[in-house]
Amino acid sequence: MMVALRQALRLARINSVLIRHGLDEIILATPLMRPLRFVLYLLPWNWFRRAQPPRAVRLRRALEELGPIFVKFGQIMSTRRDLLPEDIADELAELQDRVHPFPGEQARAMVETALGKPVSELFAHFDEVPLASASIAQVHSARLLDGREVVVKVVRPGIEAIIRRDLSLLYLVAELAERYWSEGRRLRPVESVGEYERTILDELDLMREAASASQLRRNFEGSALLYVPEIHWDYTRPRVMVMERVSGIAISDVARLRAAGVDLKVLAERGVEIFFTQVMRHNFFHADMHPGNIFVARDNPAAPRYIAIDFGIMGSLAPADQRYLAENFLAFFNRDYRRVAELHVASGWVPRGTRVNEFEAAIRSVCEPIFERPLKDISFGGLLLRLFQTARRFHMEVQPQLLLLQKTLLNVEGLGRQLYPELDLWSTAKPFLERWMSEQLGSRALLRELRYQAPRWGETLPALPGLAHEVLQQARAGQLRLDLGSTEIERLRRDLRRANQRSVLSVLGAALVVSATLLLGLPQTPGPVMAGVPLVSWILGGLGLYLMLVVAAAGDGG
Repeated sequence: MMVALRQALRLARINSVLIRHGLDEIILATPLMRPLRFVLYLLPWNWFRRAQPPRAVRLRRALEELGPIFVKFGQIMSTRRDLLPEDIADELAELQDRVHPFPGEQARAMVETALGKPVSELFAHFDEVPLASASIAQVHSARLLDGREVVVKVVRPGIEAIIRRDLSLLYLVAELAERYWSEGRRLRPVESVGEYERTILDELDLMREAASASQLRRNFEGSALLYVPEIHWDYTRPRVMVMERVSGIAISDVARLRAAGVDLKVLAERGVEIFFTQVMRHNFFHADMHPGNIFVARDNPAAPRYIAIDFGIMGSLAPADQRYLAENFLAFFNRDYRRVAELHVASGWVPRGTRVNEFEAAIRSVCEPIFERPLKDISFGGLLLRLFQTARRFHMEVQPQLLLLQKTLLNVEGLGRQLYPELDLWSTAKPFLERWMSEQLGSRALLRELRYQAPRWGETLPALPGLAHEVLQQARAGQLRLDLGSTEIERLRRDLRRANQRSVLSVLGAALVVSATLLLGLPQTPGPVMAGVPLVSWILGGLGLYLMLVVAAAGDGG
């Protein structure tokens, strides 16, 4: 019950922030709240509305005020150009983690608690002034007793409770969208929030981040493309991580890169190669490659090497998705739109009954105009938007497991456009993909798969004749059947009815709370009409909270 009360209060605060930023029309534009749109005409500030910044700017500012979890969610949602208008997607891409640091002495105490020793016994020097502070953690410089320079990453205190509180609200909003929005089923917002939940909760475990950094370092061991700092495992715990301190030129500082003599064309091409190497060859990729996490080594300007930091968000693909993407990329680069359409149908991403020739023509009309153009003349964001609009026509479902990859691809585009706008992305990526496909389909791939499967086949093959005989005997005797009795079916029906009733009550309760919040936002001007507004607001709010508490109690009771 207390959880439901806290959710209702947090929801009321979110609505008040949206109203303060002039976004009350967003609240009342949802299908759930549409019957209450008349409230807009009762709000005095809408009678004489002053000029305001564009809606995308107002939304970005509201998310920044709501806190780091909403900022991070906005960053990820900026890649969902199938879901958002282009102006909003572009503005959300500008969101940054502008979070005040927590006290350095508190960070020092957390390090001592995690490692079980005073900082003076662990480090020759520990700087309490943080190098950087983000929504999940902050970083301090330090020096080990043997003189090696390191950085110490410390998880922000109390952040997990804030994350879980806000995640529950995001799930509530996503469930309402999926239930009442016509596009909800296709866009699968609940699954998108689920992907975000897994991503952000993984960031809280610095042991996981350290393991990811070690894996990426091993993947690029001896490579001239990418350097990954070393993890000091003796000093790493779930809430504290110590890593080698690296130095380089920030990849966003193009003026310094030019001054250092860095070949920007080679640097941009290597960025594309790193992306495809991680995604296709290693199937393990850095999914947060924004400019703040990427540096360039100074030692070899003619053949520059990337330096990566912050490994809290990593991605990988199922083998089927990986193969599907590779074939799509290759067919796309070869302008084989028929193959692209066939792959979409074969994968089940568009309905089986889709006319391949119509889908092929639609894809051609979107993709053909961008070929033989340098990167400066291509917008992947615009391309994705047009592809999603085409997909909507053919009822293509969004794949939430590919959100991180899409986010990474947009980051790579941004870096390439900044470094070398004349980059020919197609000629850079195509040879790599052709080589990868030949490795996957050639004789070496067959031998590799045989070696991988041989131990399992050795265990299962001797048992197969006996298992086959047993199944055939059961089939002959008519004993192969699905055993689901009428009692279980009736219980499922009963549970579904109860869940539906609870959903209706919680939706009604949330609507009443939002209505009360909007009415309380009315300026207290004298007059017989306005005199009763506070009383009505408290009655509506109280009734809404009561309904939500009833639903919570029913859910706890099973």
